[in-house]
Amino acid sequence: MFRRTMLTLSGAAAASAMTARAALADEIAICYNCPPEWADWAGQLKAFKKATGITVPFDDKNSGQAMAAALAERAHPVADAMYLGGQVGIQAKAAKLTQPYKPAGFDQVPAGQKDPEGYWFAIHSGTLGFFVNTAALGGKPVPQSWNDLLNPTYSGMIGYLDPSSAAVGYVGAVAINLAFGGSYTDFTPAINYFKKLRANQPIVPKQTAYARVLSGEIPILLDYDFDAYRAKYTDKAPVEFVIPQEGSVSFPYVMTLLANAPHLANGKKLLDFTLSDEGQKLWAAAYLRPARPVPLPAEIEARFLPASDYARAKPVDLAALAAAQKGFAARYVAELS
Repeated sequence: MFRRTMLTLSGAAAASAMTARAALADEIAICYNCPPEWADWAGQLKAFKKATGITVPFDDKNSGQAMAAALAERAHPVADAMYLGGQVGIQAKAAKLTQPYKPAGFDQVPAGQKDPEGYWFAIHSGTLGFFVNTAALGGKPVPQSWNDLLNPTYSGMIGYLDPSSAAVGYVGAVAINLAFGGSYTDFTPAINYFKKLRANQPIVPKQTAYARVLSGEIPILLDYDFDAYRAKYTDKAPVEFVIPQEGSVSFPYVMTLLANAPHLANGKKLLDFTLSDEGQKLWAAAYLRPARPVPLPAEIEARFLPASDYARAKPVDLAALAAAQKGFAARYVAELS
């Protein structure tokens, strides 16, 4: 009897543990490429948990690494959603990694910044330029152009994320390429520029390098306006943002819902939140341009560079960007790695 009672208790305990694990699983959504230091995902996910009770662990992948993980896990998906550079959302759909979903507000996202069926949609955008820690320049002037970065005075001071895998790195390459007369089918100007820049011994990290700019380890980073403004106004760092004189680009970031998502309902709730009024206002407070027509708060708008500077930044062609990425990445690796 004693043995049978013990077995019964053990079975009950195991069942209780399984129930607890199931309950815990119901309170989780997994999002690839949601790093706390990028685009204030820390604040967004904190607000999401407060609103829903669902925890989303931070994930430090970049867009290329998120895609690689989702492809490797296709048969048994781990993630429910992915946050990706715009063109990578197109590639995720083409690889049949995603499923369609249209949150409330989807119809207000501009055409060209969403898949018509909902396989991906923009949540915000940023403008690429120079994120500069002025105190780390050692008295050197703040660079104002792509050509300035080639000056040997900035040797060892320039960083850019790996263009062959990170979305922001690739967007930087596109910005350089278009500024010097290239096109989405001819990246020779960008390749030539990176070859020249190599003489200045650039730092090329794989993941977000926000903290390394704040510390002064990377005084000049090719990055988005929202990171620079956050550093200047939230972290009170000695930072300036520069849109290079030759021109640059603005670029949307998108959300996708993964096919066979293990926590499907929670994944949908995360996508709902990122496009909701609350989520969009949080992006705006973090200096990102909302995908929906949610105006920036006046105090935030006043901190941006003048409209005349932003006139030098043109929207990217996402479809052309997606079509060109694989060929560019292969050429970059072959000629610059």
